Amino acid sequence: MPQASSEATSSGAASGGQLEERIDLSTETTQKIAQSKSLPLADALALLSALEKRCRVGNDTPSLVKVCEASLELCHEANDYEALVTTLKTLSTRRSQKSKAIAALVTKCLPWVVDSEDGFTPLPTAAKDAATNQETLVTELRNITDGKMYLEAERARLTRSLAILKESAGDIATAANVLQDVHVETYGSISKREKIEFILEQMRLTLLKRDYVRAYIVSNKVKRSMLDEEGMSELKIKFHVLLSQYHSHERDALELAKCFHAIYATASASVADGDDTKWKESLTNTVVFLCLSEYSNEVKDMMERINLDPQLEKIVECKETITSFLKNEIIHYPLPHQDMLESIPAFVNGGETEDASLALKGHWHTTFHTRIIQHNLRVASMYYRQIHTSRLATLLSLTTPETEQHLSNMVSSGSLYAKIDRPKDIVRFAKKRCEEEVLSDWAADIKELLGLVDETTYLIQKENMVQSH
Repeated sequence: MPQASSEATSSGAASGGQLEERIDLSTETTQKIAQSKSLPLADALALLSALEKRCRVGNDTPSLVKVCEASLELCHEANDYEALVTTLKTLSTRRSQKSKAIAALVTKCLPWVVDSEDGFTPLPTAAKDAATNQETLVTELRNITDGKMYLEAERARLTRSLAILKESAGDIATAANVLQDVHVETYGSISKREKIEFILEQMRLTLLKRDYVRAYIVSNKVKRSMLDEEGMSELKIKFHVLLSQYHSHERDALELAKCFHAIYATASASVADGDDTKWKESLTNTVVFLCLSEYSNEVKDMMERINLDPQLEKIVECKETITSFLKNEIIHYPLPHQDMLESIPAFVNGGETEDASLALKGHWHTTFHTRIIQHNLRVASMYYRQIHTSRLATLLSLTTPETEQHLSNMVSSGSLYAKIDRPKDIVRFAKKRCEEEVLSDWAADIKELLGLVDETTYLIQKENMVQSH
């Protein structure tokens, strides 16, 4: 028969070991916590440490949580961060420590280092020592939460907080590396919005680190369908702005056009919010980078859809430019609004330095001219089966060698069929057909002609019969 004590009572053990024996230490815990507040910090921690062991071994989890929280509270009130970190580490690494106690340790410390509203913004500190202590405590809390599924949300927020501290100290690389350690997309205890915010922060820091390949890999963790949900407009804009930095570095005009069009199409960037500057800038960027994209059916289809947008009428320069590219007519370079189109900020965004920005602007300027030349060559191939190279160069306002170079590039890429006969100074756009193809087309034309004759004869006979009666 178990012995009863005035300080603790046992719940007993079930037969077969189905339940662990639990000792109720709540009364003793209350008394010793009150006693510890009147003792020096070292003596108080020693007193609570012995009580913590009894609660842990006795499976009195509620009392254990109170003892752990009281130990941390004493260190914090004494403003002894070294003792706080040591106590935190000691209590969390006790043998067979309860998960509720570890969770209570982390929960107790969080309001001392981060803003309670969002859970990750570090509290402002004036002194340098305070900032160091704050970072040390955040790091220790991250170490405690490592590998514990019941604390995965806290670990994600603490990681973001540590990244903010590293970034504020100017260590962008470390901040990016710290944030990449957390695969937040696999966490089930974090809301969808918080996951996207975390991934966008990973993208931002990775781009600041200039690790563009990893930034693109991280961007693929975001499902585009999630960004289209209600309440995600702000995050959708931020995502495409960050993604446009990557595509600008890669100099991918079509993907840039898609990004800016997604920003334009987002509800918060539409005309409904009353901010004309935002949607006009996005739509202008879309048109400019569509014109800079290499011609394809996708580009043409996107141009046609944007040309039908009634909002485009409010931006005369863009409307005239996209109309020119959709017409089967020669475009004269420079365009009437060339300077305005090339003055958009997106032309230099993505340059890491001033020299890089100038180089990027020069690249887009050259590409713009190239796309106009390619458009004119496609138009020429529609109206001419063959033409003198010198005459074609005159139409394009180029020299003969430049015309031959652009023709060769388009033929090599497969976007145009042409053959240059230099001795005769002739460019042939029509592909020479073999005798079988000519005969087959002739037979098809004859068959169509005979069909029309039969139909016409039938209609004449029908009309004569009607008139005869």
